[in-house]
Amino acid sequence: MTELVFVVPGRLDQLTGGYLYDRNIIDGLRALGRPIRVVELAAHNRQTALAELSDGTTTVIDGLAFPDLEQAVMSHWRRLRLVGLVHHPLAEETGLPRIAAERLLRLETALLRRLCGVICPSLKTAATVESYGILPGRILVIPPGTAKPKWPLRPRRGPVRSLLCVASLIPRKGHRVLVAALSRIRDFDWQLLCIGSLDRDRRTAGTMRRMISEAGLADRIYLTGEQPPELVMRAYRAADLFILPSFHEGSGMAFADAMAHGLPIIATDAGAIPDTVPREAGLLVPPSNVAALAQALRRV
Repeated sequence: MTELVFVVPGRLDQLTGGYLYDRNIIDGLRALGRPIRVVELAAHNRQTALAELSDGTTTVIDGLAFPDLEQAVMSHWRRLRLVGLVHHPLAEETGLPRIAAERLLRLETALLRRLCGVICPSLKTAATVESYGILPGRILVIPPGTAKPKWPLRPRRGPVRSLLCVASLIPRKGHRVLVAALSRIRDFDWQLLCIGSLDRDRRTAGTMRRMISEAGLADRIYLTGEQPPELVMRAYRAADLFILPSFHEGSGMAFADAMAHGLPIIATDAGAIPDTVPREAGLLVPPSNVAALAQALRRV
C-alpha cells in the first residue's frame, strides 16, 4: 500500500482540538494498515516539504499550514495529489484586521481550487468551502469522533456551581464575553475552570488575566493552561456545566466531549455549534451577547 503524507504546522502532539482531529485521522488510517508519514512544518523545512516528495504522492495538508506553504503548493500542485484539511476558514478567525482577512480569503480560495479534494469536520465548514468555488464532489465531511468516557456518568443534582470551559485563550473562543457575563451574576455561587493554552495568543491571555483581576473574580475563575487528556476528562466528570461562547467553530469537538460526559451546554449559535449541540442538550445564545449569556447562566 502506498504511503500517504500528512503535513501539519508545527508539532502534531499539540493539545488543541485541531491537532487532536488530525491525530485521530492519522491513527485511524494506520489502524487500517495505511502507511502514514507525518511532516511537521518548521522554519527549516517549509520550502522543501513538498519539493522532496515524489510525483503523484498523496499529501494531506492541514489548512492552518496554507500561509506557510502558499508558494510550495503553487509550485507542486500539478505533480502531487494534494488534499486540504480545513478545520475552519482562515479568514473567519476572530480579531483579524479586514486587510488580513481579505488576504487570507484570497490565499485559501486560490489554494483550495488547486487541490484534488478537501476534508472538512462539519457540514457548516463544507458549505463555506463550497462557497469558495469548490465542487461538492471534491469535499469530504469527516465528523470528529468522541471518545467514550472511562468512568460512569456522575449524577448531577442540585444547583450548578462548577463551570468548565475547554479552549485555547484566543479571541475566537469568546473568553472575554464569558468573564463579562459572569461578572453580572456574582450573587450566584459558581466557580469557573478554564482549560486551554495561554501561549497561543499571549495578548489575549494577558487581557483575560487583567479582566479577571479588575472584576474581582480571581478567586472564582482559574486559568490552568493546557492539560493532558486524562486531566481534561476528569475535569469534564467533575463539572456541572460546560460553557464556551465562541464567535465561530468549524466543528464542535469540545461540546461533543462535554455531552458524552452528561454535561449541559451553554454556547453560541455560531458556526457548526447548532449542528453539534441539540436543543435539548443546552442553551445557545447569539455570539458576543453578554446580556444573553448572563441570562442563560441564570436559567441553569
